[in-house]
Parts: sequence; C-alpha cells; structure tokens
Amino acid sequence: MRTETLRDFRVPVTEPAAPYAVSTGMPDEAPVYGEYPAYYEDGAQPAAVPLQPGYAPQPPAPPAPPAPHHDPRQDPRHDPRHDPRQEEPPQARGEGHPHSQAHADDDAEPVHTMSQGSPDEDELDGYTPTYRDLPVIGSGALGGPGDTVQVQYVPQDVAGPGPLYVVGDVHGYLDELVTELRAQGLIDSEGRWSAGNARLWFLGDFTDRGPDGIGVIDLVMRLSAEAAAAGGYCKALMGNHELLLIGAKRFGDTPVVSGAGTATFQAAWLLNGGQRTDMERLQDVHIQWMSRLDAAVLEEGHLLLHSDTTAYLDYGDSIEDVNDTIHELLNRGDVDITWDLFRKFTKRFAFRDEETGPQAVRELLDTYGGSRVVHGHSPIPYLLGEVGTEDGDESRGPEAVDGPHVYADGLAIAMDGGVTMAGKLLVVRLPLSD
Repeated sequence: MRTETLRDFRVPVTEPAAPYAVSTGMPDEAPVYGEYPAYYEDGAQPAAVPLQPGYAPQPPAPPAPPAPHHDPRQDPRHDPRHDPRQEEPPQARGEGHPHSQAHADDDAEPVHTMSQGSPDEDELDGYTPTYRDLPVIGSGALGGPGDTVQVQYVPQDVAGPGPLYVVGDVHGYLDELVTELRAQGLIDSEGRWSAGNARLWFLGDFTDRGPDGIGVIDLVMRLSAEAAAAGGYCKALMGNHELLLIGAKRFGDTPVVSGAGTATFQAAWLLNGGQRTDMERLQDVHIQWMSRLDAAVLEEGHLLLHSDTTAYLDYGDSIEDVNDTIHELLNRGDVDITWDLFRKFTKRFAFRDEETGPQAVRELLDTYGGSRVVHGHSPIPYLLGEVGTEDGDESRGPEAVDGPHVYADGLAIAMDGGVTMAGKLLVVRLPLSD
C-alpha cells in the first residue's frame, strides 16, 4: 500500500563554512550543556555564509509517464540493506563547551550543491501535500531524493491500542538508536517496524553532535509509515535542535534581535554541535517534516514534552492551542519569531529545584492534563549534579545512567540519558513500574 507523501521540493543545498571565532553566554546566567543561543561580542562580526534563505514550493507539474522497462528492484536505493550514508570520519563523543572558540578558514567558500534529477526522480512531480498527521516519507528515507516507501497493511486482531514507548534525545547517534529499538522489539534485524500496534513517541532532538542526524530523521519518517500500516504509530515532538536546524537552513547569518548583542542561527548551530554532513544532506522535505511536528501531546496520563520548561504556557491554555500557535509562528518564516521559539525551547531545569520544581510541573499538568510530565532535553547527569567524562570513566558521570530519572515529587520523568556524553540512549515503555 503506497503511503501518501509530500511532494519533494528539491532546492540547492549550501555547505556552511568552517566555524568562526565567537564568544557565547547568556546575560546573568552561565550557559549549561552548550545549548543556549550564541551571541557575538561587541564589534565581532562573522564571515558571511549565505545559506538557502528559505524555500518556496513550486506549483505541481503533471506527472510524466513512467520510463519503459524500469525495474525499481534493480535500483540500489530500493535495497533495504543499502546504506545511504557516505563514508564519514569517526565522530568523537566529547562535548564542545559553549565558551570554546573555533577558528574560521579565511579562504573557505560556501559550496553549493544540487542533486541532478534522474528520469525516475522527475516522475515524482505532481505529489500533493498530506494531512498534518499522516506519515511522510521523503529524501533519504530509502536512499534517494523523493523516494516513497511501500508497506503492506497487516490487520491486527488485538483490540485497542498497543503498548506505549518513548525515546529520549538521539542527537545523531543512529547506530545506538537502532540497537535500542531492536532491544525493545520495535524493529527487526533489517530495521523494519516489527511491533504491530505499538505506539512510539520520540521526544525530539534528532540531529547535532552525533554523526548521522539526517539518518535518524529518515529512519523515524520511514518507521512512521510502517507502524501506521501495521496498526500502530511512530510519532515525534519538536525539540530545540529541530528549531535550530530549521533556522540555520532558512536564515543562515541573518542577524536576529537580541539584548546581548548580535546573534545568528548559523553561529548558534555551529556552536551547538551542528554537523556539516547533516547540512549537506538536509532536504526541503526534512524541513517540512520538522516544521509540522507538535510540541506537546497527552498519552495515557503522560504529558510528553521535549523541554523541562514552563515556556509552553506562553503559547496557549490547551495542547491544541500550543501546537497550533507554534506551527503558525514557525510558518511565518520570520527570523526573530523563530529565534524566540528556539530561545524558549532551550530553557531548562524548571523542575529540578526541590522547592519550586514540583509546583512548576503541577502548573503544566493542571493546564494541559495528565499526572506526569515526560521530557528530554536536560541530560540526566546534569539533573543529578554529576559530571561526565569523555574517557568512559565508569566510576562517575553518565555511565551511571541506566534508565529514566523520576523526580519533582514523582511528577516528572527525564528521558535524556546523555548519549552525547558517552551516556545511554533511552527507549522506555510507559507507564514506568517505579
């Protein structure tokens, strides 16, 4: 059964230049985990790196007749064993501190690349957009621009919804994600959905820091179609790194309004683990998919969010209002509005304080419903006051993380196991047994 998909609007992709020397810091507050927006010191100006400033969908063209005698099974992109990733140098898991400086190559020039459409790719013209909640399969999901996935509908004899699972921050660690999904029985040895009518929610932050963020997005997009065909679903929430990547692609080095100096999405993306290979492989279908993600959802008494912040209250008094408002703001294509969304999603630790944390969680639950908040964003080692090491010291730090962290009088569940700090990528079934 062919799943409806968004038309693949192919646009030139621009490679970012090497990082340039900047200083970061939030006013009156020390940055934590390198995810606060980056600011330039007075007088410091970045080298201009023109990126694709936006995208404009083109009117659909009538589909061309299929090429004669074409057998898609002979196309390596349709081989499920085919790995669309290019050979990449090994990526270190060490974290870059936001106060560290990176030096730019003065001779670096942005490289513009455009995929050359084959006759088969030209046949994809004429696709129509789907409804917001339908699974979307796009560029890279099977190894090439505009690919769709064909899945077979398998009727389920089990009445009612299947078990509920949540996934913490992935940050480009595709191999670790595949390992954990297999361990939970959600995918098979070939990486295909094998959990029937199970329900799977990703809590956001698919890219940056790790080696294959686009591969992670492609996997989630494909699993969403396969799960739907099997009677379950695989869905995702919007994290601050999705907003960061959208902003870096759309706005590049366009200055944004900031009380602490001149800020740009490009600088913030580079300083927060932006990977050049992700930007090279980023397609417009990925941007569209990320832009449609919801920010909050209620599942069986669990209020699922990406960030441990009360900033969601700024966008509405119901989950529907929050999601609709954020989508509307993001779709305006305004750099300052998008930056403000990113800034608020980057806030953290609202539930950590023993005195004020439980009340902050209750405020969210009283407004949006549910009995517990489940979130990612803030690594559990930071919530516990531990400091991780890059050399895999098992005596302390993220090596001690072996599951979710329940805190704030039992009202909050943290799901970011600190995979970027040599910690653990968490895939957990809800409700917890505690």
